[in-house]
Amino acid sequence: MPLIGATALLLSVAAAAPAQAAAVAPPDIPLANVKNHLSQFQSIATANGGNRAHGRPGYLASVTYVKGLLDAAGFQTQQQSFTYGGATGYNLIADWPGGNTNDTLMVGAHLDSVTAGPGINDNGTGSAASLEVALAVARTGFQPTRHLRFAWWGAEELGLRGSTFYVNSLSAAQKAAIGGYLNFDMVGSPNPGYFLYDGDDSDGTGSGPGPAGSAEIEDTLEAYFTSINVPTRGTDFDGRSDYGPFIANGIPAGGIFTGAEGRKTAAQVELWGGTTGAFDPCYHRACDTVTNVSDTALDRNSDAIAYAVWTLADDTGTPGETVFGDDFETARGWAANAAGGDTATAGAWQRGDPAATSSGVATQLGTAVSGSNDLVTGAAAGTSAGTYDVDGGATTIQSPAIALPSGTLSLSFSWYLSHLNNSSSADYFRVRVISGTTVTTVFNQAGAATNRAASWQKATVNLSAYAGQTVRLQVEAADASTASLVEAAVDDVVVTRS
Repeated sequence: MPLIGATALLLSVAAAAPAQAAAVAPPDIPLANVKNHLSQFQSIATANGGNRAHGRPGYLASVTYVKGLLDAAGFQTQQQSFTYGGATGYNLIADWPGGNTNDTLMVGAHLDSVTAGPGINDNGTGSAASLEVALAVARTGFQPTRHLRFAWWGAEELGLRGSTFYVNSLSAAQKAAIGGYLNFDMVGSPNPGYFLYDGDDSDGTGSGPGPAGSAEIEDTLEAYFTSINVPTRGTDFDGRSDYGPFIANGIPAGGIFTGAEGRKTAAQVELWGGTTGAFDPCYHRACDTVTNVSDTALDRNSDAIAYAVWTLADDTGTPGETVFGDDFETARGWAANAAGGDTATAGAWQRGDPAATSSGVATQLGTAVSGSNDLVTGAAAGTSAGTYDVDGGATTIQSPAIALPSGTLSLSFSWYLSHLNNSSSADYFRVRVISGTTVTTVFNQAGAATNRAASWQKATVNLSAYAGQTVRLQVEAADASTASLVEAAVDDVVVTRS
């Protein structure tokens, strides 16, 4: 954790519902495994000038150690390089295969130390605990509904350089696909407090709340500590760690912090034990070694990380009130080409029982997500895969009017867009919201010059901005390329209020 960080840009927050219980019980994270990673980081620092700092060989050796374990466990890893201060830095990004990539839960910790020491508490502890949780995901074969991504950041100590580089490298759609970011920086301080990033600004000192959804992350972590009878307190999003670039881009965030150079107050000693000295007397010093860690705090926090990952990544609790739902088994009043401006000459949207087609890859699925029918571009098979695909332009289909109540609203639906490698980014699948004369795209998937097989995916969109309005949903697909094969489908459209 850097001594001084830039002030984070914060967005307004909507009230979040309490986190639901996890569908799959989270595992106990073995403290011995986490401490073994810390010993490895210590050995790396000792062999490389006493530190693991940005641009130094000890940092790259730390990345190599973590990457090797994740590769062997089945993660898809990427070593992302960047330059700062005339030296090359690295982020390590590790994706666990599976889950909805349009709703990704990220877990991050900075892997670098300062030049003064090996950085075992700051931030070997967060790095090691997150690593062992990732390895537990692999050991248990956890397959959550959300996609899981872990990250180890470089050059955090120089001003959040690695995490900022990563977030800035993402497109708007890629940022929107990150539904939450969990940050773990210093989770084993020797004189620990138990601080949670204050998602709703109810317990901090007034830096403001995190983006909508941050309160749910805080509530989830708080639920774990309540279960083990450990009190927590809020700590502000003050820009000192790698949540900074995420919340600046509207991504919900949260995490755990056990204290740095600040001094524990008498009231905090009464709450948590310890002394009125610094939370970490070796903060940013050479003595930040494997002896500078509270085993109790590290054990509790490692288990809390696992609890949050298992709970938030596979939240299948009771859904909210259903405002509108359609599985397309009966006609509910969807209208094709409602505005009269469609240009497609074939493959118009219709409600129907689709026939399977393929051309090297599946181009149209013969089964709906539920029941027999879905919305599909040209349900019949024809004499070839390209007979009833979308041709010549755009096709649209529009829902009946939906009166949205007040509150927090979300739209979910299953979808696919398939095409062959004669497609391009001019082709697309879109979902739009029509409110009066205003038409807003809330979901967009562009084509590309690759084979993309038909495969059902689930998407969720926040509709809270339309609370109190009467809207229509419009689903669109387009073949705007030359001689391209394009198919699309939608099923199980649901609007809920939480």
